[in-house]
Amino acid sequence: MFQSPCGFLDMLSVNPCFNFSLDGASDSNDGVSRDSSSQEAFEAIMVVLSMEVRTSSSGALMADELNSAELELRRQISVYTSQISLSTSGFFPFKRILQACLQSNLANGDNGVQLPAQQSEIVFMGTGTSEGIPRVSCLTNPSKKCPVCTKAVEPGNKNRRLNTSILIRYPGPSGRRNILIDAGKFFYHSALHWFPAYGIRTIDAVIITHSHADAIGGLDDLRDWTNNVQHHIPIYVAMRDFEVMKKTHYYLVDTSGIIPGAAVSELQFNIIDEEPFTVQDLKITPLPVWHGAGYRSLGFRFGNICYISDVSEIPEETYPFLKDCEILIMDALRPDRSSSTHFGLPRALEEVRKIQPKRTLFIGMMHLMDHEKVNEELLKLMETEGLDVQLSYDGLRVPVML
Repeated sequence: MFQSPCGFLDMLSVNPCFNFSLDGASDSNDGVSRDSSSQEAFEAIMVVLSMEVRTSSSGALMADELNSAELELRRQISVYTSQISLSTSGFFPFKRILQACLQSNLANGDNGVQLPAQQSEIVFMGTGTSEGIPRVSCLTNPSKKCPVCTKAVEPGNKNRRLNTSILIRYPGPSGRRNILIDAGKFFYHSALHWFPAYGIRTIDAVIITHSHADAIGGLDDLRDWTNNVQHHIPIYVAMRDFEVMKKTHYYLVDTSGIIPGAAVSELQFNIIDEEPFTVQDLKITPLPVWHGAGYRSLGFRFGNICYISDVSEIPEETYPFLKDCEILIMDALRPDRSSSTHFGLPRALEEVRKIQPKRTLFIGMMHLMDHEKVNEELLKLMETEGLDVQLSYDGLRVPVML
């Protein structure tokens, strides 16, 4: 077994379909002859399968899985060699390998996938709007069928989206750290799904972007952790948002009136401004943006990753902090236009062209954004403009260097 560029094959030792030989001999299982020039291609596929490629609960291979794999394949090839050119048709022979591995993943499950000790990752806990997807009103509409919401009720469908939130996982001096950005009103449902699946137990801190319900509505649910897993959870929040919490979550801010023995979240509030701060040895740089006229929200930069979840305008003074961004995670509400409080996809793409990250993953999508169809269109931008842009999805795991 060979090692991939990022070392993720250690995570896949449970999966027998990864025992490939890259010495130029033909593989009897798939009939594909591999010379040395194809090694990067196979290594790229291994990276995709180790962290990002998923199956539906029925085990059916979805078209967007192969699109995602092809995108990653092209990305890795462009990084590791300038001599290989792989057309869409040239990618086809690898699909049998992908399909076999995807079907094998169904049997093994993500529960067996463990991060190497020194590997960091981002887990997308939620990627949708405040209301989530599917909408009840769409599912109960007798006269008009919403295609995205209809798909979203299917198990494993990537159009099912809860409130936007990510979990940053990275190795610390005393073990792996789990830093959550936002705990919205659907956070507990996200945690029920992804924490057991990915072997996550603790929450070392929560960083708040703004004080809307889709960012702070789940703070009360943190009682499960502070009552049963850990003593308290630090919360990092701007003063303007803390003032809102004093009203919306008054019993968590001032616990003096709580009845003794009552089960409430034990939170330690830390006030941040727009200067860099440190959370569990990780440097965080705030990225101030506008989330509608006169309403300030914060994005955050950690390492070379920039996260901007709720934005209608990026102030000029914020752009210098976006320089040399490798992964941009950014708001893209709808496919046709922006709203008064959120970027739409056209504006988000304008910002990608301006910021020039190596890779962009969009978040905050509403029910007009069909995951598979939009990603098929976005994939074309890799060919025409060299833009590596895709919609993210709930449960996506992205390996990063921190």
